[in-house]
Amino acid sequence: MGVAGCGKSTIGEGLAGELGGIYVEGDELHPQANIDKMSAGEPLNDDDRMPWLTKIAQALVEHSKRQDGPVFVGCSALKRIYRDHIRNEAEAPVTFVYLDGSRELIEGRMSARKGHFMPTSLLDSQFADLQPPQHDERFIRVDISAEPTKIIAQATASLAELNPQTA
Repeated sequence: MGVAGCGKSTIGEGLAGELGGIYVEGDELHPQANIDKMSAGEPLNDDDRMPWLTKIAQALVEHSKRQDGPVFVGCSALKRIYRDHIRNEAEAPVTFVYLDGSRELIEGRMSARKGHFMPTSLLDSQFADLQPPQHDERFIRVDISAEPTKIIAQATASLAELNPQTA
């Protein structure tokens, strides 16, 4: 979880590979109306996001039932209510991997990527909505300033500490 451009896809895919699980690209679960809205430079609101967040939780449930190993889903989950919705819909423990980085770093990464529907102009709205996970939520925080392999290694170690039976 984290703002657009923080590396959810790269790190999620890496974690799934490292831990023998699967990665689900959350962007692919967005309804076309959400993609169109973001492509036009309009930020999503809570009403836009809730059906998408339900699909995120459904993906977690579906793959968990198939026992595909650890399931990683890329999802911004910017607000506490979004994370609570995912947890409630999944009806199982969900650990959030919070990919935390500076606005400057993320803006640079977003500017360099090609072919993504999320314009850099929406980054301010992402940071405005961001409510970092709190102590009473199940999460790990990972600084994204390092290279992806180091971020994945740090996240893997932190997940092993939090969930020793699954790592």
